[in-house]
Amino acid sequence: MVGTGNTAKTTTGLPAVRPALLVVLSLGLAGCTYADAPTQAEPAAQTTPAAVASSAAKPALSGETVRDSFGNADFYTTVPGDTLPAVAAAYKLSEAKVAAFNGLQPGTPLTPDTRLRLIPTGPMPGAKGAATVDANGIPTGYTIEPEDSLAGITYRFNLTSEQLAEANKVPFTYEKGNVFFIQAGKVIQLQKKPVDSRSGSGASVNNSFGQTVFYTTVDGDSFDSLGYKFRSTTAQILLYNPSLSADQPIHAGTKVRLIPGELTIEGAQGTFTTDAQNIPLTYTTAPGDTERQVSFRFGVTDLRSANRPSTGTAGSWYEYTDLPNGELAPGQTISVALDKPINRPGS
Repeated sequence: MVGTGNTAKTTTGLPAVRPALLVVLSLGLAGCTYADAPTQAEPAAQTTPAAVASSAAKPALSGETVRDSFGNADFYTTVPGDTLPAVAAAYKLSEAKVAAFNGLQPGTPLTPDTRLRLIPTGPMPGAKGAATVDANGIPTGYTIEPEDSLAGITYRFNLTSEQLAEANKVPFTYEKGNVFFIQAGKVIQLQKKPVDSRSGSGASVNNSFGQTVFYTTVDGDSFDSLGYKFRSTTAQILLYNPSLSADQPIHAGTKVRLIPGELTIEGAQGTFTTDAQNIPLTYTTAPGDTERQVSFRFGVTDLRSANRPSTGTAGSWYEYTDLPNGELAPGQTISVALDKPINRPGS
């Protein structure tokens, strides 16, 4: 997406808001499909340790386990009687992998108080960049290098793709697409910040696509907790909710908007109607509108499903002025609600 000449970049990468100006939003809504395939092939038959070792799994060992913010086991300290095969089996890893992670040979006897790595060490194909770690050795940040891949990064740091998305408050589709997020030079987060255990239990109002449009906060909610839950950065939440302030807590009972909605953005500048809960129902296209931006503005995961022709096999009935770029013809009233589709004859 290309920004307008009237927007200014902030340190978050989102446009700074100025009165009566349009903004382009580059990150946000969970479930919006901006890209469908990785830019490069991912390593074959490579399984992330976190994908097979559930955070809830309790190993049949008595030594100390060090887990990351998602509950994935990254280190284990041995006690008398532990063996390499037993440790590997407890964490659903092969003995060869655990041995390799620790510079050992399979079958090597273990001495008590040995701190074993349960994740790879150092740069590797698909994840050659530099990482930062905390006092416990848990990876906390990573600088992406050229030719890095989603599979390489998640494998090296014992994360699932969904966990990586959550740590960075972005939709999983960015990781899956490996286009907007996995970019050389970008510094990404590998862990979540602690949030209040009371957070996230407020009432949500979803649209018919299952996307949360409004959320009513409870005690313990914060910009971080909302960001992790709804994949929205603090900058985005502030953008959608001008009454909130980054240096002030979010009071319980606050109704927080989680999609642009009333905020006009480039590529979705038209008008819309809502139902009694203020959930968008229909949208009238304006010049320069695109499918992608209209979908993003209103929390739509499949705009065409709400606008299929009543006959024929075409994906949608609405018209384009620029089909390759997804630019829609202006003046069309289309549905942005899956449960209230607009069907028209023909294809």
